[in-house]
Amino acid sequence: MGADRGEGGRRGPARVVVYAVGGVVLLAGCASMPDSGDLRGVESTPRQDPQVRVFAMPPQEDAPPSDIVQGFLEALTSDDPHYETARKYLTGAAAKNWRPDESATVLAGGPGTQSDHSGNREDANDYSVTLTGTKVATVDAQQSYSPADGAYRGSVHLSRDGKTKQWRIDVLPQGVVMGKSDFQRNYMSVNRYYFASNTTVRADAGAGAVREPAAVADPVYVRRRVDPMTQVVRSLLSGPTSLLGPVVRSSFPTGTALAKNVVSLAPDDRSKLTVPLNDKAARAGAAKCDEMAAQLLFTLQNLTPAVEEVELRSGDEQLCSLSEDRAETVATRGSAQRPDYLYFVDEEDRLVRLAAGSNGTRAEPVPGPLGEGHRALRSVAVSRDEHSAAGIGLDNKSLYVGSLVSDGSLGDPVLTSHGKSEADRLTPPSWDTEGDLWIADRDPADPRLLLLKGGEGEPVEVRTPGLDGRVQAVRVAADGVRIALVVEKDGKRSLLIGRIERDAKAGEPPSVTVLELRSATPELEEVTAMSWAGDARLVVVGRERGGVQQIGYVQVDGSAPEASVPAALTGVKEIAATEDERLPLVAYSEDLIVRLPSGLQWQKVTEGTAPVYPG
Repeated sequence: MGADRGEGGRRGPARVVVYAVGGVVLLAGCASMPDSGDLRGVESTPRQDPQVRVFAMPPQEDAPPSDIVQGFLEALTSDDPHYETARKYLTGAAAKNWRPDESATVLAGGPGTQSDHSGNREDANDYSVTLTGTKVATVDAQQSYSPADGAYRGSVHLSRDGKTKQWRIDVLPQGVVMGKSDFQRNYMSVNRYYFASNTTVRADAGAGAVREPAAVADPVYVRRRVDPMTQVVRSLLSGPTSLLGPVVRSSFPTGTALAKNVVSLAPDDRSKLTVPLNDKAARAGAAKCDEMAAQLLFTLQNLTPAVEEVELRSGDEQLCSLSEDRAETVATRGSAQRPDYLYFVDEEDRLVRLAAGSNGTRAEPVPGPLGEGHRALRSVAVSRDEHSAAGIGLDNKSLYVGSLVSDGSLGDPVLTSHGKSEADRLTPPSWDTEGDLWIADRDPADPRLLLLKGGEGEPVEVRTPGLDGRVQAVRVAADGVRIALVVEKDGKRSLLIGRIERDAKAGEPPSVTVLELRSATPELEEVTAMSWAGDARLVVVGRERGGVQQIGYVQVDGSAPEASVPAALTGVKEIAATEDERLPLVAYSEDLIVRLPSGLQWQKVTEGTAPVYPG
């Protein structure tokens, strides 16, 4: 901590780290603090093996206030489920009023402490310090992660108990604060799943065929070693984050929660998890119960592969049971939809395709007019059902739409840009799950984000309140409620993620708005290319200020997922991925199409440009 210390202050370990190594348990105490100095940092714990458990140590008898503050900060990074040891560093009133789950502030390094020298002496009866650091991110009460920057300052006050003469903290910030490495050790990202509210709800048998609801991933951060399965289930039942709330729904009836007697959840030896719920859940019908079970199964399988079936109960009654193989018939999920083909533009400027995931290198022209080469293409997009495709002409001026399942002429362009240069005209297009086509016109005189219903007709201008800059690339997520935009402003290109809201009234043109645009790559100065690479993950090509081009993954909330970094590749102009993470990345680099099979290096496929998977 580095706060001023009085003579005779005891120094000792603030926490115990337990290592399981070959069946032997090793105990390691934290280093003691220096005896002098005004401003120091509490060192973050180095990244450790996931099996390592860290337990806090209670305050030592007659510990000086500087050690009390350090011990408290160390206790925040322990695996104590309810922060009971951390509360021992607080007065009774402070412990009662402190809400550690209200927020988490993540700093670049461990929090530093700066003592207040205005009469601040450890032999007095009160003591004040300021916690300092550089903010990296915050996690709110809904467990939602947001990148942050700027300085952090938090006031901590201690007083000496009149009877015991022990120092305790009586004023402190709500929530917890810790360094980035401690946060990465203590917390993990998990996708909770809800359903897009603009998709049709499943009907009972005999009511006619309807489209299944689309599952939407809502990532949250939970404590890694504090019964994460039970944490995640409680979190799912609490409802979606505010960012997605307006466009998703939960199938759990309002007020549904775990039964009162539930302490911990765990699957049995047949990989089935039984989830006891309160009586609110019993109001759901059979179809709704299946959706509830699907939400749980999708969420828990994102946490662990150990769950293959979910059974819901209320009291002594079984509500429903859903296995892994039946869940995909209840709801659609982008990561479970495997495309048939990879598409790109060949040397003859035609749209061609290769079987997705194959080792083939000989592409074939697609059926229909876009594969005949009558229109030279610069970029393309293929609908998610792989029945239609859209192509941009070589000059980026005209947008064409054609069938991939029937012959016919291409016809006139469905959209034309009036931008004076190629860079000021149309972006590559993107299809959503509704079969609508998205594209941006970069004309400086009239920059617009546009949507064409069914890929035809009069374009609808999408409202983008708060957008500051010009859209350079567009990719709609498989869930249909998120959109990724590369936006340029003052020479900097950033990746922004927004929420799509639709308001369709009978007899009126649809109203479409993109709201709450947030940066997913705050550290990158230039984003060159991006593509969805999971239900809540994207692959991004870009560079930091003064750095070189790199390829990496980002979550929709701006955090870095726990995934291996793709092998380096220079000169990447375009990149393609799919929500099905089993399929290889594909890129256009140095005038070649290349792909990255899992665990291998980039391999040449063939000459060509503009690789895309459906979407």
